[in-house]
Amino acid sequence: MKVTVSRKAHFNAAHRLYRKDWSFEKNDDIFGKCNNPNFHGHNYELIVSVTGQIDEETGYVIDMKVLKDIIKNNVEDALDHKNLNLEVPEFKDLNPTAENIAVVIYNKIKPELSNNLDLEITLYETPRNFVSYSGN
Repeated sequence: MKVTVSRKAHFNAAHRLYRKDWSFEKNDDIFGKCNNPNFHGHNYELIVSVTGQIDEETGYVIDMKVLKDIIKNNVEDALDHKNLNLEVPEFKDLNPTAENIAVVIYNKIKPELSNNLDLEITLYETPRNFVSYSGN
């Protein structure tokens, strides 16, 4: 029997949405105020969901303390209070959209999990705007 367990996390980060190979005008047309050269910030809410079989010995899908530490080490420490464009290597040449941030987070967490566990990342950029990614 498969069960999904989830942990919520939070981080604050600044970013600018733009492509280096486009003119300012084209970036402004596509990304609007998110193309502000002085950046802008979000209070991101993150839900990390892990799905797998319940271990017969422990009763866990994953120890939530282990999941908490994985999120802290790979997401919160790496992204919290950072300028994603300037301080996070994964975004050196990758536009830090919510979609791309979710994929980066997935790629940071997935190698930390057992191969028999499925992962889904849900990232809220605002209370109304969010994305989900499960490796597909």
